[in-house]
Amino acid sequence: MAALIELPTFSDSRGKLTVIEKILPFDIKRVYYIYDTDDKDRGGHRHKITIQALICLKGSCTVSCDNSFIKEDYILDNPNKSLIVYPEDYHVMSNFSPDAILLVLASEVFIEQDYIDKPYDTI
Repeated sequence: MAALIELPTFSDSRGKLTVIEKILPFDIKRVYYIYDTDDKDRGGHRHKITIQALICLKGSCTVSCDNSFIKEDYILDNPNKSLIVYPEDYHVMSNFSPDAILLVLASEVFIEQDYIDKPYDTI
């Protein structure tokens, strides 16, 4: 199941510095970010092999995850929080604040065949 982790952050009079290397459970092969969103959901899929780390650099958003056993909503509202989304986690990003910038770090390059768009069956 998806897991929220706190990223090491160092603060002083000059500001804050947050570290990502050696923290994530995968090597980064793809980086992208989502911003200037409207009220439509993003995501709506799971993967066969890709693991992702989602970090809301600015603003906030909600990430809903379902691994067929557990459904959970996560609020990303601080750039020192990262949500690790595993391949089995069907995930939907929603409720983006107007200023939201969501950074996504992925374990794999984009491979269309890695995507599973169908949600888990509901009972």
